[in-house]
Amino acid sequence: MNESSYVYVCAAFSAIGGLLFGYDIGVISGILTMSHFREKFPSGPAKEGSIVSSLLAGCFFGALVSGYFADKIGRKFSILGASMVFIVGSVLQATATTFIQLYFGRVVAGVSIGILSMIVPLYQSEISPKEIRGRLISFQQWSITVGFAISFWINYATEKIDSSAQWRIPLWIQNVPALILAFGMPFLPFSPRWLVHSDRDEEAITVLAKLRAGGDRTAVAVQKEYTEIKDNVRFEREFAAKNYSELVKRGPENIRRRVLLGIFIQIFQQLNGINAIMFYAPQIYNNAGIDLSTGINGFVNILATIPAILWVDRWGRRPTLISGSMIMGASMLVIGSILAINGTKYFDSSLGKNFIKLDNKASSLAVIIFIYIFVAGFAYSWGPTRWIYPAEIYPLRIRGKAMSITTAFNWLFNFVLGQIVPILLNSITWGIIMAISVHIFYPETKGNSLEEMDSIFSNIHPNNISISRQHYPPSPLSSESVNIGQQRENFRDLESGIPEEEEEEIYLST
Repeated sequence: MNESSYVYVCAAFSAIGGLLFGYDIGVISGILTMSHFREKFPSGPAKEGSIVSSLLAGCFFGALVSGYFADKIGRKFSILGASMVFIVGSVLQATATTFIQLYFGRVVAGVSIGILSMIVPLYQSEISPKEIRGRLISFQQWSITVGFAISFWINYATEKIDSSAQWRIPLWIQNVPALILAFGMPFLPFSPRWLVHSDRDEEAITVLAKLRAGGDRTAVAVQKEYTEIKDNVRFEREFAAKNYSELVKRGPENIRRRVLLGIFIQIFQQLNGINAIMFYAPQIYNNAGIDLSTGINGFVNILATIPAILWVDRWGRRPTLISGSMIMGASMLVIGSILAINGTKYFDSSLGKNFIKLDNKASSLAVIIFIYIFVAGFAYSWGPTRWIYPAEIYPLRIRGKAMSITTAFNWLFNFVLGQIVPILLNSITWGIIMAISVHIFYPETKGNSLEEMDSIFSNIHPNNISISRQHYPPSPLSSESVNIGQQRENFRDLESGIPEEEEEEIYLST
C-alpha cells in the first residue's frame, strides 16, 4: 500500500466513529414509533423527548471530557476506548426492560458519541497532509450521513416484525461497526503530533514516514514536517501555558478568538434550520403520500457530501460555508413562503404536538424538492466544515481542550433546539447572518499546515481575510529551524503589554 492510500485508509477507518454517531441518532427516531416499543415503553411527548435528550446529555459530557483523554492517552486509544464504551451502551439499550436501563444505555452511548465526535476529526487532522486535510476530515460527516441512512432502512426492514425484535434488532446491529472500530484501531498509527508532544520522537518519524513516504524516514517531506512539529512543540513548552484558562485569554496568538470561532461555527450549524427541516419533513412527506421520502432524503445527504470530500481543499473553507448559507437561506425562504400561503397549522391533542398540513399535493411536492435542495446545501458546506475548521485552527498544546469545548457547544445547542424547534421562517435570517459572519470573521485555512495557523490568526484584523503566511526553510533535524531566543524576546515583549495598534501587526511564527 503506498503512502497516499495508507493515509486515506486511516482517515476513512477512524470515520467509523462518525457512522456510530449518525446511526444511533437516526435509529431512535424510528424506534420511538414502533408498536412493540411503545407497548413495552408507553410514553407521551415528554418521555419521548427525554429518551432522545438523554443521549444528548451523554454527548455533552463526553465532549467535555474528551480533551483530557485525547491528551493523556492519545487520539488512537481514546477512539478505541470510546468504541468499547459505545458497545456497553448499545447492549444496555438492546436488552432494556425498564426505562431506567434504557436511559442509562442512552447516556452511556452518548458519552461515547461525544468523545468520538471530537477525537475522530482531531485524529484525522493530525495525520493528514495539509493539501488534503479538508477532504480527509470530511469523511467524518460522510460517515454520519451513511449511518443515518442505514438506520432508516434497517428500521424500515424490521418494522413488520411482530415481536420485540422489531426494535431490539436495530439496536443490536449498531454493535457491528463499533466492534469493527474497536478491533481495527490498534492497527492504525498514533497521531505523529501527539507522539512528538509525548517525547516519542522516533515513533513519530516512523509514523510520518509511513503516512508520507512509504516508510522512508529520510524523505525530505518527512524531515520537514517532523522539524515543523518539533519546533512548534519546543516553542510552546518554552513560552506558553497549556491549561484551560488559556482558552479565555487573548494573547499574541488570539486563542480566545479562535475558540469563539470554533464555538460559533458549531452554534451556527445548529441554528441554520436543519433541525426545523428534519422536524417538519416527515409530516410534509406524509401529506404528499410519499412513504420513502425520508430514506431518499438520506441518500441526498450522502451524495451531496461527496463534493466536499472531492473539492473542499480546492474551494476553501470560506467559499464553501458562504455558498452553503446562501443556498439554505434561499431554500428556507421558498419553503417558509409555501407553508405560510398553503399550510394549515393544527394541534394534535393525543400526541401533544403541533403539525402543519398543506392544502394540496403540488405544494407538498414543491416543499419536498426544496427540502432536498436545502439538505444538499447543508451536506456539502456546513455539515463537513463544522468538523474541518475547529480541527485546524488551534495550537497543539491546547487542541484537544479547545476542540472539546467547541464540540460540547454543538451538543448543547442540539439539545436546546430539540426543545424549541424554530419556526421555519425564523431561520432565513440565520442563513444571511451566517454568510456575513463567515465573510467578516473567518480567515481561510486551506493549504496551511497545522503549525502555520499561528501566522494566520496572529493578525487580528477581521477584514484582512487573505493573510500571507511566513515561510521558513526546512532545516536538518540537528539544527533549529526557529530562532528560539528571538521568539522568547518577541513573546515577552507581547506579554509585557504592547499598545493595541502595534500588537495587531505582529505575527507569531512557529
